[in-house]
Amino acid sequence: MKSCLFRYLLLTVFVSLGWFAPARAIELSALDATLHGFVDARYGQRLQNDPYQRDDSLGETRLQLGLNRMGDLTTLNLRADFYYDDLVDQDDIVLEEGRGWVDLREASLLFSPHDIADVKLGRQILTWGTGDLLFINDLFPKDWQSFFIGRDEEYLKAPSDAVLLSLFPAALNIDIVYVPRFDPDRYIRGERLSYWNPMVGSLAGRNAVIDPVMPDAAGTDDEVALRLSKNIGGYEVAVYGYNGFWKSPAGFDPGSGRATFPALSVAGASLRGNVGPGIGNIEIGYYDSRDEDDGSDPFVPNSEMRLLIGYEQEVVRNVMLGGQYYLEAMQDYDAYDLTASAATARDEYRQLLTLRLTWLLMNQNLTVSLFSYVSPTDDDYYLRPAISYKLSDAVLLTTGGNIFGGEKEHTFFGQFENNTNLYAGVRYSF
Repeated sequence: MKSCLFRYLLLTVFVSLGWFAPARAIELSALDATLHGFVDARYGQRLQNDPYQRDDSLGETRLQLGLNRMGDLTTLNLRADFYYDDLVDQDDIVLEEGRGWVDLREASLLFSPHDIADVKLGRQILTWGTGDLLFINDLFPKDWQSFFIGRDEEYLKAPSDAVLLSLFPAALNIDIVYVPRFDPDRYIRGERLSYWNPMVGSLAGRNAVIDPVMPDAAGTDDEVALRLSKNIGGYEVAVYGYNGFWKSPAGFDPGSGRATFPALSVAGASLRGNVGPGIGNIEIGYYDSRDEDDGSDPFVPNSEMRLLIGYEQEVVRNVMLGGQYYLEAMQDYDAYDLTASAATARDEYRQLLTLRLTWLLMNQNLTVSLFSYVSPTDDDYYLRPAISYKLSDAVLLTTGGNIFGGEKEHTFFGQFENNTNLYAGVRYSF
């Protein structure tokens, strides 16, 4: 209670300042740099009883500080979150997992060794692909815990420790990413959110926190990603490649009884551009699960073909509407079906529909939105309603929810039904 009181007293001070002062970065003339950031306080509450978790789903205050220095030859970017979290132990700092009292979001150096080349070294947020909160060829880390508990949407993208080489010859653009040590998703572990545990055949949470076996073989636990892109007649065309591992622990080692990250290679392509009054996109990818040859190993995920088709447009003034169709087609399904449990076996084809509705009101200071996922094959859903209001250039009020449901406990969204929550937050930016 004392920590909650301190949190809101602190935010009251910043909100009061922000009501009268515009948001602006702080010039550090001695360093020839700018300092920017925000203070953000959020609280969330579960709407259903969960025997494996606390009733509070979110309770934190964070201070983000970002430093940008642009020199003649290099650009330095530093960005870190310092935060207090009521719900988890923060004694140990694990930067890869975003645990502890500090989360280093970015620490990168950008320079251009040639007129047609840029190099970015260090911790950075990487993203590509065409999906709206759906990802096929974007194999960079995601923070699913943040996404499902009500943190700002920017926290869905987790940082990578990588080298990005971008080349701009006349024919096409080339992006190559090398990650010397595997960067997994910030996946559902059980410490914040309950999940389906296939080993015990039931839901689990704090009673069964996942402790996976990480890829750690010297010289083979790295990742490489490639994108070739070009604008052709106003359409963005791209092909992709990836060699690494499943980003969340999708396998299982029966010897140790621990989850694993099986080897994965992905090849894909995308197309995005104007279609009538709106913008359309299509993206495909083949997921080659390299540790699984014929689909008969129940402890390694099968290979998959994935497809995404999307479209968005402004239907009336200040109202945007977008929809997507997503498909996962499991390969070697007959072999999988022979070893899978009949009660929890996946379908050969998993389909997912999304809808995004965004409505801007009051001179675009008020935003009302809904993003929904519905799977007709899994019979489950996930709804993300949200409302945000700009009190001033510096102060933003936010409230929303993460609403899960499904016919079965073992489907992707159905397993999170007890994690359904509402949240509210205040942010002061500078």
